[in-house]
Amino acid sequence: MLFFVLGAFAALVRSDLAIPEAIGKGISLYLMVAIGLKGGVEVAEAGFTLELLVAAAAGIALSFILPLPVFVVLRRVGKLSGVNAAAVSAHYGSVSVVTFVTGLEILTRQQIPAAGYMVAVLALMETPAIVSGLLLAQRYGGAEPRPMGDLLHETLTNASVMLLVGSFSVGLIVGKDGFSSIAPVFEGAFRGVLCLFLLEMGLIAAKRLREGKSLTPRLIALAIATALTNGTLGVLLGAAIGLDAGTAAALGILAGSASYIAVPAAMRLALPQADPGLYLGMSLAVTFPFNILVGIPIYIWIAQQVVR
Repeated sequence: MLFFVLGAFAALVRSDLAIPEAIGKGISLYLMVAIGLKGGVEVAEAGFTLELLVAAAAGIALSFILPLPVFVVLRRVGKLSGVNAAAVSAHYGSVSVVTFVTGLEILTRQQIPAAGYMVAVLALMETPAIVSGLLLAQRYGGAEPRPMGDLLHETLTNASVMLLVGSFSVGLIVGKDGFSSIAPVFEGAFRGVLCLFLLEMGLIAAKRLREGKSLTPRLIALAIATALTNGTLGVLLGAAIGLDAGTAAALGILAGSASYIAVPAAMRLALPQADPGLYLGMSLAVTFPFNILVGIPIYIWIAQQVVR
């Protein structure tokens, strides 16, 4: 998190510090492969359980439903157009991989690790919110209707979804013994690479915040309030379905996060009339740093209070 602060500070003082785009993409690929592999290996060790299926169902339900109240609030309180409200709400129903990875590291350090199958829940939660957002845009924003088959194909074959699900499947197939030969790369270097990625995210988030002409104080407040509300709902739902404290906190972290990779890519294709500065500004420049610095500890604390 200190590397995130460093990147944000460098951007705010207009330093020429930058991470080349190709390296940044490589770091993103590495993190998704690493988290997918490790989750698959853990599930291979523990086996498929009823708890996994229940958590997966809860995650899918959250991703599909959360955009609906967010859309209403953005329309009535945020005063956004139907298309922009739909695009932003899709971001807040989907998930941020880096927020999740950072949360897992914090949970592990606090000795309340989340179950490995939460990586599968992460992958499952990326897509339903995109469908919800586009349906809202078609119903209330005047967006041109699109065939559901095309929509599902675009979301399910998205690069991050493919990589997370694919690497999770590889980990599930090879198991602990097969993973041991590549563990030095995907475990030993993981935290160092995460530091570099958070440095880059600090740079990008601060630049977006500095240049975000579409962001008003009201929308900034809504971005924070939405994260807190969604994250708390996620933790409470996790506790209600019987998850342990670490896993309930992980579900809260997923619910409280906002996508800034998969959903923006889908919105650019499906809703080109929506304002990218608005939905990226809220998800990446406001919600992401809030969760990294403040939100994750709050969700973990709530989980520790409600799960006994």
